[in-house]
Amino acid sequence: MLQFLPFVLIFGIFYFLVILPQQRQRRKTQDMLANLKTGDRVITSGGIYGTIVGFRDLNVVQLQVASQVKLEVAKSAITGLESPEGAAMTASQEGGEAKKKS
Repeated sequence: MLQFLPFVLIFGIFYFLVILPQQRQRRKTQDMLANLKTGDRVITSGGIYGTIVGFRDLNVVQLQVASQVKLEVAKSAITGLESPEGAAMTASQEGGEAKKKS
């Protein structure tokens, strides 16, 4: 029984350093995507900034990137919301900002 103790400890450390933060990050990203609304300024995984002007399906978002220019992108391609100051804020940074303000 004592011979399994190092494996249990390594798994515990691995869980708290890798798995748990990844689950938290995924949950924040899912919450951000679920709460998107028309008028939100977002950034995509390809680096395109745009304003949400509509939703075609549950998984397709229409972005306006310039006047008379609209793109349809997958909702999963949105990586973050743009903050009012103009800097893009990803889901991981949003959690850190909330902690700093509290």
